[in-house]
Amino acid sequence: MSEKDAPIELCLEVLLRLEKAGVLRGLVLIGSWCAYFYPDYFGGKPALSALRTRDIDFLIPAPSKMKGEVRVAELLEDLGFIPDRMGEGYVRLSHPELIIDFLVAERGKGTDKPVAVKALGVKAQALRFVGFLSEDTVEVKSRGLTLTLPHPVNFGLQKLIIGGRRSDKDKRAKDLLQAIEILHIVLERGEGEEIRRKFKKLPAGWRKAIRDGLKATDADDLKALLA
Repeated sequence: MSEKDAPIELCLEVLLRLEKAGVLRGLVLIGSWCAYFYPDYFGGKPALSALRTRDIDFLIPAPSKMKGEVRVAELLEDLGFIPDRMGEGYVRLSHPELIIDFLVAERGKGTDKPVAVKALGVKAQALRFVGFLSEDTVEVKSRGLTLTLPHPVNFGLQKLIIGGRRSDKDKRAKDLLQAIEILHIVLERGEGEEIRRKFKKLPAGWRKAIRDGLKATDADDLKALLA
């Protein structure tokens, strides 16, 4: 299965079950699937060109806002998802067409150990840079669901950070494409100052990573905005 064929209906079924279990409102959907739902936030903007990948990534903010409690592996078992314990000790749910990862923000250097999430019955992976995605979020209503996504500016800036650090050229190109598309929509809405404001609040190292990521693009307007 190619990335462009990533199954929408299976993704939606996963989201629906998490909502019925009472835990979806406490999760932030991050990663490439945001590009599928952002057009609803932007009022019907044409679909973004970036591809939907097999990975569905959920960020668990700290402190957790989940009201329910469920063993998510059992919740999705009949759909064909199988718990897959990774070498670092965190658990992902694997399916021939989709992979579900639960993530938490790494808290300081050397604190990247998996974190037990009682509300879901899993151990989540700790990653750098993802905490920025839950600092400012938006609610998006789509397909009868209410989803929590990173604010588009946070999403775009974070994609520039990680895209610029990628060694895989294809993944780098995809991250940068998503970042530029999202941030250009924000610019078109007359909200360029919001991009600049959030950029200036970031640590110096993150700002440098964003500028480095922009160097690989032809987004001269964004380069000038964040110069």
